[in-house]
Amino acid sequence: MMGAPLTRSELLDHFLAVRRLSEDICAPLTPEDHVPQPVADVSPPKWHLGHTTWFYESLVLGRYVAGHQPFHPDFAWILNSYYESLGPRVERPLRGTLSRPSTQEIGAYRACVTEQMAALIGAIDDDQFEGFRELTFLGCQHEQQHQELLVTDLKFILACNPTWPVYRTDTGVRPGAPAALPAMGYVDFAGGIHEIGHEGDGFHYDNEGPRHASFLRNFRLGKSLVTNGEYLQFVEDGGYTRFDSWLSYAWTQVREESWTGPLYWRHIDGEWHEFTLGGLVRLDLDAPVCHVSYYEAEAYAFWAGKRLPTEAEWEVAATVSEASPETGTFFDNGAFHPKALRADALTPDRLQQMYGDCWEWTGSAYLPYPGYRRFEAPLGEYNGKFMVNQMVLRGGSCATSRNHIRRTYRNFFK
Repeated sequence: MMGAPLTRSELLDHFLAVRRLSEDICAPLTPEDHVPQPVADVSPPKWHLGHTTWFYESLVLGRYVAGHQPFHPDFAWILNSYYESLGPRVERPLRGTLSRPSTQEIGAYRACVTEQMAALIGAIDDDQFEGFRELTFLGCQHEQQHQELLVTDLKFILACNPTWPVYRTDTGVRPGAPAALPAMGYVDFAGGIHEIGHEGDGFHYDNEGPRHASFLRNFRLGKSLVTNGEYLQFVEDGGYTRFDSWLSYAWTQVREESWTGPLYWRHIDGEWHEFTLGGLVRLDLDAPVCHVSYYEAEAYAFWAGKRLPTEAEWEVAATVSEASPETGTFFDNGAFHPKALRADALTPDRLQQMYGDCWEWTGSAYLPYPGYRRFEAPLGEYNGKFMVNQMVLRGGSCATSRNHIRRTYRNFFK
């Protein structure tokens, strides 16, 4: 992981901004909202706040402050996620069973560690600063990942409440707009030998390299994200009631969990609605479809006579088309929901929505690039040990911070 060439003051500003943002995300929540864990894959908001703090304490303060004493002797056991090298921990499905530490205690913990880190940024010796800066910046990137998880998890928590509670009223969600966009268009890209993977001195995770050659055939990529209206055609054509579009494991899950549509879609009084962080609204047919699994994305593509792009195709298309994160809808926009394109903004032979709005499933398994080597623990536990049974997503979403994404970023989920 390459260090970011930040000065001490720049590093301090970035660190403090990241820390504030986590707390801003949780500001609309009640103390009770911080505790639930409806399913094993969701972590309580207060756990995210504590875990990101423990990360700095364990990996940075514990390394660079002689004789550092942890804020609380039990917090490492409660707030460790999956780092075997850093000791035992509460198993993930049990995080929501713990009423303590309280949300107030987690707040005090955050304030204490933030203060210690801020002081260390200014005081650490020059001969240690480069390695310290790299590790601190990694901590910021790690916290930005958890900010996205915070937004995602609190949405699931609120969606489990039958009153459809509103997280914020200023989300910019456009309810129930009729379909106005034309059918999906495509952009052609030339095959051949293309280099993919991170290059240069900017920060990147270890799984983004080494840069290497990839052979591609000529391919076409849809100009924009699949819309709710387009996906609704799949639903209404019996997409969730017929096996023929689904992979075997996928069809088993569809039946066992009684899937009828994307995660937050609800059919009420003859109309489709969608739960958003702005509450329950009528489905916007022009907005990108979101909260679909890899299984659903693959099934829709098969039904439509297409396929998902490989991650190499996605990266080459983003490079050749000079797509920029500046054009996407990110957390910075305060939208908390993917935005519909304007019909008058569509242009021939130009990709839209490559960045932001929704993470984009690829057809590529999450595997190491040629020549990849894991770091030693604990940083070796960050990405490398998860390279099995997961698929790659690209591009970021409306819950991602704009300065956290890049063309080579490899997200991965089951």
